[in-house]
Amino acid sequence: MSADNIAAQAPNKPKNAIVILLDSLNRHMLGAYGGREFATPNLDGFARRAVRFDRHYSGSLPCIPARHDILCGAIDFLWKPWGSIEIWERPLTAYLRAAGVVTKLVSDHPHLFEVGGENYHTDFTAWDYQRGHESDPWQTRPDPSWMGAPSFARGHTAYDDSRGYFRGEADFPGPRTMAAATAWLERSARSHDRFMLFIDEFDPHEPFDTPEPYASMYDSSWQGPHMIWPPYVRGALAHGVLTVEQARQVRACYGAKLTMIDAWLGKLLGAIERGGFYDDTAVIVCTDHGHYLGEKDIWGKPAVPIYEPLGHTPLLIAMPGVGHGNVDTLTTNVDICATLADIFGVEMTHRTHGRSMLPLITGAARSIRDWALAGIWGREVHLIDADAKYARAPAGDNAPLSLWSNRWSTMPVHRMPQLQMPPPDERAVLDRMPGTRIPVIRQPFRAGDLLPFWAMGKFSGNYLYRVRDDPAEEANLAGSGEEKRAAEKLRAALIEMEAPKDQLERLALA
Repeated sequence: MSADNIAAQAPNKPKNAIVILLDSLNRHMLGAYGGREFATPNLDGFARRAVRFDRHYSGSLPCIPARHDILCGAIDFLWKPWGSIEIWERPLTAYLRAAGVVTKLVSDHPHLFEVGGENYHTDFTAWDYQRGHESDPWQTRPDPSWMGAPSFARGHTAYDDSRGYFRGEADFPGPRTMAAATAWLERSARSHDRFMLFIDEFDPHEPFDTPEPYASMYDSSWQGPHMIWPPYVRGALAHGVLTVEQARQVRACYGAKLTMIDAWLGKLLGAIERGGFYDDTAVIVCTDHGHYLGEKDIWGKPAVPIYEPLGHTPLLIAMPGVGHGNVDTLTTNVDICATLADIFGVEMTHRTHGRSMLPLITGAARSIRDWALAGIWGREVHLIDADAKYARAPAGDNAPLSLWSNRWSTMPVHRMPQLQMPPPDERAVLDRMPGTRIPVIRQPFRAGDLLPFWAMGKFSGNYLYRVRDDPAEEANLAGSGEEKRAAEKLRAALIEMEAPKDQLERLALA
């Protein structure tokens, strides 16, 4: 069914919403999007009753910036890196609280509970944190029977201390998160007039660690500890970081994690069905971004442009009164926030960039945006439109570049504590963000300054792809006459966003 067919149906505006965010969910690996490598029967089954969005893209990356897009509705990678909700904005949950909507967070995402992500959960009515995933400092000593797995120079991690305490499948953080969300639906949801359940599930993010039968499901010939930690590198095979066998194993371990969390998602979807929630509740399945698993010999999330496997993401929405269909027009993560605000009838008063997708779902509109921006602060800036995807890198040094924030934090790198956000110095000034009169610290950086982790790495030039005709992004059109037109579109978009002038200057678009 196309968007045209959706219009023939009679949608009911939902009372409630359930958001299921699966971290690092690769669109091209889901059966609903044509993937055949790994089993995702429950995601595929949900897609058969949902509206499938075919041109949905991440905006701000990676994890916490993407959650800022979804919970605050404002793209912030042009202004700041990974960081907290600022004092000039409020998350959607604060507006819902004021409107009398009960909000529940169930999550095993460790970055929501550390510096740089510490206030995204605070405006939920209630929240439930399932401990022990990735960098979560849950235990102080490991189970001595756990032998560990190759870490690719990660050194000792918090997960090494936590892992031995998972005695069976149900003890892993992902299954516990899905079980806790299911229990809340069954025991508490109908006690409230209106609710939003937000499940922030860190799987299938690394570590790609699963018990049997999943661990050997896609690479039964592997001997020894499973390779649960992917390297973050471009050219892992070319440079000998991985052998062919190791590369197959890392990818298989991701598939194992994907299939395991799909199985536990099935239990949640069963509770949604049994409870009659599809009759009055919007159910949204989304992600923050994908994860490279060897496409272009890229692994993890290294310092490269945002190619399709990372930035082109799945989005499935089941809406009361609307059957299966597909929407083949551009959407991005801030539009999820705008859609939720529309469902609950709240108006967010701080500056936002999202547009409700309800008109697309009901067939009242064919499109809601002509372009979307995507990127990581301090890296390439990407423009996606109906014709192409354009990645523009700095023309010379990665400068000038400013950080705008009143909450001075970024993602902690526990094995490299020196990679902290440097404090503002004598160059800092008070400025104004678009849409606010609150004074904001603007810290300029110049070439040679230590930048946050995600802004590090060399650049390799500009990239322009016609992704509809070239989904593998093999024919780079940068340097052609088409790039000039794409650059002008990007410049116009940045001006419309009121992006910092130093962004235009560093990209040679001023």
